[in-house]
Amino acid sequence: MAHEREPWFHDEHGNLVVVQAPNLPILVWLGAVVLRTLVHGGAPERLADAVGLGALFTWAYLEVAQGSARIRRILGAVVLVAMVVGRVRG
Repeated sequence: MAHEREPWFHDEHGNLVVVQAPNLPILVWLGAVVLRTLVHGGAPERLADAVGLGALFTWAYLEVAQGSARIRRILGAVVLVAMVVGRVRG
C-alpha cells in the first residue's frame, strides 16, 4: 500500500516533494496579492491583478508540465481549472 502512494508525494529519488520553498512564480503571485490589498482601484490594482494572474498561471502550468510528483501535477491542474472557472464566472 505504501508503494502505491509513493509516486504521489515523492520524486523519482524518493525525496518528499509536497512541501518545498516557494519558487519565483509563487513569490511574484504573493507579492501581487499584497500589492493588490494596498492599492484600491485604477491602473495599479489592474496591473497587480494581471501580474498575479500571470504568475499563478505560470506556476500552475509548470506544475502540470513538470511537477515532480503526481500530487503537484494534480494541484497545478486544479488551480488552472479554478482560474478559468473564476474568469468565466467573472
